[in-house]
Amino acid sequence: MAWLFLSLAIAFEVAATSFIGKTEGFTKLWWTVGVLAGYGVSFLMLAQAVRELEIGIVYAIWSGVGTAAIVAIGVLFLGESLTVPKLIGIALIIAGVIVLNVFAGQSAAHA
Repeated sequence: MAWLFLSLAIAFEVAATSFIGKTEGFTKLWWTVGVLAGYGVSFLMLAQAVRELEIGIVYAIWSGVGTAAIVAIGVLFLGESLTVPKLIGIALIIAGVIVLNVFAGQSAAHA
């Protein structure tokens, strides 16, 4: 169940972040309510995920996947450019999450 909660946390965070521009600096009430609700549900799901998974791993995956997804959404739907530095940054994020997962698993096995 923890992985389901983490997936939902990522989905709600990505949705909320995708629509934050629509709030126009939090001056548009319903967009603001939607964005804040999205973040609220995301944190609720994160809290459930860390009941079974390590916080460092949960946060690394949540932030890494969320960041990569927002970059992709920006490029695909919001007219943002895809640059070499963005690609390198995403690759480094993915590498970091992989390293954390691999080494966290090893250290947990030796504890």
